[in-house]
Amino acid sequence: MKKAAIIVIAVLCLGAMQLGTQQANAQQPSAQQAGAKHFDPKAAEYLKENLPRTGNNIHSYETVPDVESPAPAGFKAFYISHYGRHGSRSTSGQAQFQELVDILTSAKNVQILTPQGDSLLNEAALVLKYHDTMDGRLTQRGVREHREIAARLYDRHPEVLGGAKKIRAIASTSQRCIVSMNSFTVSLGQKNPDLFFYLDSGSKMMSYISNTGDANRLTFGTEQMIAEWTKDWPVDTVSIMKTLFTSEKAARILVPSSSHLQDLIFHAAQVAEDFDIPTTPYRFLPFDAIYKRWSENNHYLYMHHGNSAEFGDQRVPLAESLVQDIIDKAEEAIAGGEWAADLRFGHDYPILALVSYLGLDGVSKRLSFDQVDSEWYGWENLCMGSNLQMIFYRNDAGVVLVKFLYNEHEKTVQGLKPYQGCYYRWDDIKADPAGYRRY
Repeated sequence: MKKAAIIVIAVLCLGAMQLGTQQANAQQPSAQQAGAKHFDPKAAEYLKENLPRTGNNIHSYETVPDVESPAPAGFKAFYISHYGRHGSRSTSGQAQFQELVDILTSAKNVQILTPQGDSLLNEAALVLKYHDTMDGRLTQRGVREHREIAARLYDRHPEVLGGAKKIRAIASTSQRCIVSMNSFTVSLGQKNPDLFFYLDSGSKMMSYISNTGDANRLTFGTEQMIAEWTKDWPVDTVSIMKTLFTSEKAARILVPSSSHLQDLIFHAAQVAEDFDIPTTPYRFLPFDAIYKRWSENNHYLYMHHGNSAEFGDQRVPLAESLVQDIIDKAEEAIAGGEWAADLRFGHDYPILALVSYLGLDGVSKRLSFDQVDSEWYGWENLCMGSNLQMIFYRNDAGVVLVKFLYNEHEKTVQGLKPYQGCYYRWDDIKADPAGYRRY
């Protein structure tokens, strides 16, 4: 009997201990559980499908161009207005690339680097080599992106760009924009040697090509919102040490902070595809860390430069000078001017403000902070080489229509009734171009 009683008491104690453990676990969720509230399943699926998308505005140009819907009966294209962000480029951070290479090289010298670590070392060394101390330089992938975008534009609209036509192109004073302009126009010239190009760049043009004003002042508070968003979002910083090193204890001498090591890897991973490195270091990072970095940057881009509910009315109007340039040059072409196309080459923040100002479907959505990750993706809306193409059409009666393509996808305009499909009367656009106000 005594033995049986002891067994019963032991079982009861064990049950109580298990219950206590369960309650403690419920009260103190794991890191994965703590971060789960931040995850959007659809966004996570898109990122896993193509990890370089995590780079958002560092992600190389990614698009599958639409087959354009036919113009309304009787209308023919006669003019193109364009704004293109520069193509893929190097980032800044020579010191960070060098630090990552130095850490991994030291680990290899003391024979604690795993095969995965050795692969990472090779890729990090390539990033460092291709960067070559030149921040913000257009890469050969960026050159290719603009060459291909231009060729597709010509193939879609030879009626505008064929023959002895004149093309006007203006670029930001940044090297990457000037070289992008060169690649784009050379590609058009290869398609049609009879084209004449006027190319220009200068500080005066920056007032509309790249007017970002004091964006930080206009969107003050964004960083605090992001910090609050991520403060209770722990990520895995342990597995990276086991992945790269055979001895975590020995590696700690070289890597005092595994979180900092992840930052270095992420920085190299972002730009690897811009250099056409076939594999990227993202695969060495735990996905929760990748997703968190994407989410932080996704919020930053949209809140600082998009049509957010919190700051859009202050930030987006900075695109007014660029919109006015588009209107003025389109009016010149409609009146019989000499230019068949106006091309502009600039940067990510101005083009996001521009398409947000115009109220283009999708990219210009008005969202609050907590809606961003589920409805707006930086890799889709602000990748390298992002471009706006406005195709103008006219019929024999002199009615002018315009169609908007963003990243080579047809877009509707918020709050305006189209003439047909995605074709809008130019007079309607010109009279009320501020689509962001119609949300």
